[in-house]
Amino acid sequence: MAAVDPWSWYTEIPVVSRVYLTASFVTTAACALDLVSPFALYYNFSLIFHKGQLWRLATNFFFFGMFSLDFLFHLYFLVRYCRLLEEGEFRGRTLDFVVMLGFGAGVMLLFAPLLSVHFLGSSLAFMMVYVWGRRNDAVRMSFLGLFPFTAPYLPWVLLAFSVLLGNPATTDLVGIAVGHAYYYLEYVYPKLAEIRGFRLRRVIVVPERARRALSGQPRPRRPAPFVPPPDLAGADADGGAADDGAAADPPPRAHQD
Repeated sequence: MAAVDPWSWYTEIPVVSRVYLTASFVTTAACALDLVSPFALYYNFSLIFHKGQLWRLATNFFFFGMFSLDFLFHLYFLVRYCRLLEEGEFRGRTLDFVVMLGFGAGVMLLFAPLLSVHFLGSSLAFMMVYVWGRRNDAVRMSFLGLFPFTAPYLPWVLLAFSVLLGNPATTDLVGIAVGHAYYYLEYVYPKLAEIRGFRLRRVIVVPERARRALSGQPRPRRPAPFVPPPDLAGADADGGAADDGAAADPPPRAHQD
């Protein structure tokens, strides 16, 4: 069996998954080398909106803890299922994939202060695992080769394993809940709205202008109105006048003896 080239493996990862993997690894490495403190990365509503530390809105998604078994566990499933979604369900739809991540991150940031969750990287990873599992419900899997199950149960199996590693369940449950909300709004609600005749057919909509800008397609132009050439217009006018004259002259009367 040929050895896998790490650089080739890295460059084959789709762009969004590769950026997320790189940001997460660099952030964790910086914390491990004491270049950055995790206290400068975590999500804190007061520091963000009262002191202007806006980077915390993003950095809390990139830190999965120091290098450990738990870090490898979360990073592995992040890369695997982020890549499977981007190459499968969202193949050729990079903007839709980014919108999915943005929706999940936005909802998590909204509810995190209520749940006292400060790092949301694990939540975002579990959201992707949940969406992938629901969209591949016929895939059969097994955990460590011991427990067979189908893909929709994968996030719950991983949640149980994460709790066994000593992690609180709240962070991962947030990801599962947000993943279910996205799945319902994106795949269930549009069908329900069509059946019941709701005016609002889709809740998560990607603007067409943004889609064209990302794909590099020019804006479609409206077709110019048809203007007949002068000779054709004159012929139509003459014909119309001749027809009008013919219609105006009464027909000759027949001679009666």
